[in-house]
Amino acid sequence: MPRSSVSAAYWLGFRHSLPFVLVIIPFGLLFGVAGSEAGFNLTEVMGFSVLVIAGASQFAAVQLMADNAPVVMVLVTSLAVNLRMAMYSASLTPHLGAAPTWQKALAAYFMVDQTYALAIQEYERRPSRSVAEKIAYYAGACTPVCPQWYVSTLVGATVGQAIPAEFALDFAVPITFLAMLAPMLRSLAHVVAATVSVTVALLLAFLPGGVGLLIAAAAAMFSGAQVELWQNRRRM
Repeated sequence: MPRSSVSAAYWLGFRHSLPFVLVIIPFGLLFGVAGSEAGFNLTEVMGFSVLVIAGASQFAAVQLMADNAPVVMVLVTSLAVNLRMAMYSASLTPHLGAAPTWQKALAAYFMVDQTYALAIQEYERRPSRSVAEKIAYYAGACTPVCPQWYVSTLVGATVGQAIPAEFALDFAVPITFLAMLAPMLRSLAHVVAATVSVTVALLLAFLPGGVGLLIAAAAAMFSGAQVELWQNRRRM
């Protein structure tokens, strides 16, 4: 495999990932502030972002711990919120499954919503890329996002109290997911799955421990699959 093509794939992933820095910074700042306000020291807050590196589950865990929830509930809720990573991994396996184990381990650690969304779109656009090029693209997509998550968390935890309230950092959470999802709604099946997931998640928001999210994810996958089957039957 020519080194130039692997390098080009890396820098392509890097460039594609750069816009996400605009939302990762406030997202990380917000978590740093939230962790500090919940009573965690700097080491504990940074431990969340470095070891867990999953914003949604980090917020859920911090909130439950601040409410003195049982440890089992904190763990179950965090795992429930992060179960989407299992679906992400399954969809990337056909593309990265042949990579060396250490590369897959690093890919699993750095897997966040942004890097997955970029990678799966690129792999579907260019399925003929080699495994080395796909890994390089993935690494490039991780480079601007993941380190910035650590740095932003650190800044938020140390000087977050000085950030004016009118800055409203919490805007970053919905904006982040909208920026990822919008380019992926390329077919009727995608649109139906997204609509079903949002509707079911809102209807079941009262359920504890992220159960509603799990049901919404399952309903979305089922509905999207049914739409694709229906479209395939129509073409036959």
